[in-house]
Amino acid sequence: MDTTFLNDINWLAVLVAAIAYFALGALWYSKVLFVNKWLAYTKIDVKNPDASKGIGQIMLMSFIWTIITCIGLAILSARFDLDFWQSGLKLGSVTGICFGMAAISISYLYEKRPMGLHFINGGYTLLGNIIAAIIICCWK
Repeated sequence: MDTTFLNDINWLAVLVAAIAYFALGALWYSKVLFVNKWLAYTKIDVKNPDASKGIGQIMLMSFIWTIITCIGLAILSARFDLDFWQSGLKLGSVTGICFGMAAISISYLYEKRPMGLHFINGGYTLLGNIIAAIIICCWK
């Protein structure tokens, strides 16, 4: 398998994009935006001491998956020779809707999760993909 395209990836841009995506999550799931609705939909009781067990590992794994997402965006950006913020907006929108939001909603339909949770988590995925793709496409 030819992996020379990996040489075209700006790995620092991938890291910065992942940090930006992850930081969006800190805002998205805060009191400023959606934490109260998200907690209600997920039925997580923050007063329960078990609710925060393993949060460090969850955050670490979440960041690793975010890096993997950004690597995928960087591969697509390199393969299609995308640059400029408009390309990032398009790439992030397509991947955010067609892969991120679609995968979340398919799982949530079978899990019979509330529709509002589709929009909160799907919206985060869409916006995170857009932000990350813009960073990656602009930073060549």
